[in-house]
Amino acid sequence: MKQETQEKITQLQNLEQNINTLIAQKQQFQSQNMEIDNALSQIDDTEKVFRIIGNIMVASSKENVKKDLNEKKELVELRLKTIEKQEDKLRSKAGDIQSEVMKEMKKE
Repeated sequence: MKQETQEKITQLQNLEQNINTLIAQKQQFQSQNMEIDNALSQIDDTEKVFRIIGNIMVASSKENVKKDLNEKKELVELRLKTIEKQEDKLRSKAGDIQSEVMKEMKKE
């Protein structure tokens, strides 16, 4: 096998590792997003709202907690979009390299 083909295979393996890392990050952010959605739905059903600060639970206003959760949700969604774009770019690049490797291996 040519040295160039071997390098492309190594590059492809590195891309796959990066994609797997992004997938893990995406799953974490999706989980956070679901937790935020759950918290937002719970706020509407309760009279008193509490916030955990360190090891202490402190009463807080619904409006402030809702505002903070919505800001956090926007941030998480932005991060998800960024990760999805990175994942798409890496998958596209991996597909291109994989095609090149397959062509080179058929020639040999």
